[in-house]
Order: sequence, then structure tokens, then C-alpha cells
Amino acid sequence: MEQFERKVTKIGNSFGITLPIELLKQVGLAQGDDVQVEVKDGKIVLRKKEQITLPEGVDAEFMDILNDVIKEHDKAFKGLVNR
Repeated sequence: MEQFERKVTKIGNSFGITLPIELLKQVGLAQGDDVQVEVKDGKIVLRKKEQITLPEGVDAEFMDILNDVIKEHDKAFKGLVNR
């Protein structure tokens, strides 16, 4: 596994890091791609956001609301799985 060292840089009111083009190519990322960022076990995990194509007739706004409800009640849904 290759390792790269980068410095955290101030960008406007935020902070960021640059990523080498060869690293982006390895994981299939390009300028303008959306990424997901999460903290897991004290580490930052960065991954390319999956593009989902909704079936015809399914509204994107409905899916956003559904995702919010699922996140809000995640613990309850997981509890139902074991019943």
C-alpha cells in the first residue's frame, strides 16, 4: 500500500488537503466527483460516493425524506431485524 504525506491547508473558512493525481486514478476519482467522509475508529475514511439511478416514477425528494426517516429511526429498525 502506497503512503502519501500531505499538509492540512486553510481554504477560505475551511481546511483541506490535496491528493496526488496518481492516487485519484487508483481509486477512480476525478475533479468534481462527490465523496463520502466518515470517522471510523478515530480515522478519516474517504470514499467515492455511489451514484444511484432511481427507477422511473420514483421521486428523488421522496427518497431523501425516506433516507432521513431511516437515519432517525435506525436503532429501532435494527432492533426489529432480530425479532
